[in-house]
Amino acid sequence: MTEAAAGAPGADEAPEQQPAPVEMVLVTGMSGAGRSTAANALEDLGWYVVDNLPPSLLPRLADLGGRTGGDVSRIAAVIDVRSIAFTADLRAAVKALHESGSRTRMLFLDASDEVLVRRFESNRRPHPLQGIGRILDGIAAERRILEEVRLEADLVLDTSVLNVHQLSDAVARDFTGNEDPGLRATVMSFGFKYGLPVDADLVADCRFLPNPHWVPELRARTGRDEAVRDYVFSQPGASEFLEGYLRVLETVAPGYEREGKHYATIAVGCTGGKHRSVAMSEALAAQLRARGISATVVHRDLGRE
Repeated sequence: MTEAAAGAPGADEAPEQQPAPVEMVLVTGMSGAGRSTAANALEDLGWYVVDNLPPSLLPRLADLGGRTGGDVSRIAAVIDVRSIAFTADLRAAVKALHESGSRTRMLFLDASDEVLVRRFESNRRPHPLQGIGRILDGIAAERRILEEVRLEADLVLDTSVLNVHQLSDAVARDFTGNEDPGLRATVMSFGFKYGLPVDADLVADCRFLPNPHWVPELRARTGRDEAVRDYVFSQPGASEFLEGYLRVLETVAPGYEREGKHYATIAVGCTGGKHRSVAMSEALAAQLRARGISATVVHRDLGRE
């Protein structure tokens, strides 16, 4: 037998199948912020979901999925903060996934400390990192561990004011298809008196405009109503503000895409999140769509007053 023949596959042997690139979503974030709900939503969308997987096993999982002949082409892995060497392992795993050709995105779920405490207390469960301390001690420890992970996430969702159905809808909105969506923007109106959105990438302040709240016939209406919208954009500086902010976004958007950032949350605020920010958010999202950017509007505080 020649050396060449000895090294060649036998007549009944098939050459080893090379794994095809898979699409992966890494679901992580604060305990109590909704990882299980997000995982269930992804599973309902047809993703193959694996829970509490050590980050070091992610490349192996992608390799196995790529050898299924397309049966498992979209994988969602829920990453728990308690994994040993969490940050270093996750960064190395993400790098390996990118090098293998797998399209990988990271979804980070967050919520305010107050909301997280309330959720743990309502479930009568301790925080996984609190030890003999308080729930807040565990939350603080987890935030320190996840600080760098949050900064590197492709999409951060603040679930503080979302119920399970709203969170599921948000996940479905961003992870239904497997096509490359380019930059996808969420334009979120909010009220400053309720606090800044923790998941905002950019924040615009509409409080320089006259408040329709002080116009009796407009007070009960919202920025979705034509009368309120006309009032807001009839004010000096309103249209100029919209056009100026669009120019900023036209500069920022290509940079986001070059850096591999596929999601951006643009928060537009006024005092209560009912009139000015709502009207401006609707107009901003419409202009972004006209420029070819996928934009969804969320009114965080509408109806809260």
